[in-house]
Amino acid sequence: MRSDQSLFRFTVARFDLIHPFISGNKYFKLRYNLQRLIEEGKKGIITMGGTYSNHLAATAFACFEKGFGSIGLVRGEITHPLNATLSFCKQHGMQLIAVERKSYNRNSTVVEEIRQNHPDMLFVPEGGDNAEGLQGCSEILNMVADADSFTHIFCCMGTGTTFKGIAASAKKHQTVIGIPVLKIKEDEKELFIKNHATILSAAAKKVLFDYAGNGYAKFSSRQINFMNSFYTKTSIPTDIIYTGKLMMAVTDLSEQGFFPSGSKILVVHSGGLQGNNSLPPGILIF
Repeated sequence: MRSDQSLFRFTVARFDLIHPFISGNKYFKLRYNLQRLIEEGKKGIITMGGTYSNHLAATAFACFEKGFGSIGLVRGEITHPLNATLSFCKQHGMQLIAVERKSYNRNSTVVEEIRQNHPDMLFVPEGGDNAEGLQGCSEILNMVADADSFTHIFCCMGTGTTFKGIAASAKKHQTVIGIPVLKIKEDEKELFIKNHATILSAAAKKVLFDYAGNGYAKFSSRQINFMNSFYTKTSIPTDIIYTGKLMMAVTDLSEQGFFPSGSKILVVHSGGLQGNNSLPPGILIF
């Protein structure tokens, strides 16, 4: 689908339409993890995420749909009543376990102990950030018509799995650009790129840090106004955490003259619209 912002045109890969609950990049990240679960004879998945995690919601539904169990290690405190995301997870059979922020790390003693207490569950890191998740994300461009014709490919960045998967399969003439939604300190940007954006690739890679706003899961009235305007012009819904910031970034870059003449832009819509359920009714028009 194409969007007009002044005279700027770009193509949006609508992966949010793949599945109503396992949408966007989560479809690709979970694909081979579910396959591994079956091959290893596990009873379900144990994974990690924040209180508004698209990954937790998608994992809960995918496991529920396939008849498996799921456990979600939730960053920070779980407050009641549960928000829309965690409520959805619980409704679909996910056991929720709160993990203090200081211990919220895939390699922490606390997480390791929980994993050892559930040996029959396949552990999948936060955001599906493992070999299976990367394998799935490396197939994203296979589902885009004429993918090789694009000069620039944009995606959101959290764990970086989607970015790395796309970059791994992109061609030499293409530039893959990641838009982090976490606010990264200046002295931590180099480490972020090393940990989240480094992969062997023929394509050029860029990470643009200027569009995270006030940080993860934080948004402004400007962003809400943009999302509503973008929907009015394109009929494409975006979410407050990831894709709203992504579309703002692409539009802003076009206004700055970032793209050389003749550029052809692809923007990967990574789904995650369930995050909008945390907003009061009427804030968004879609």
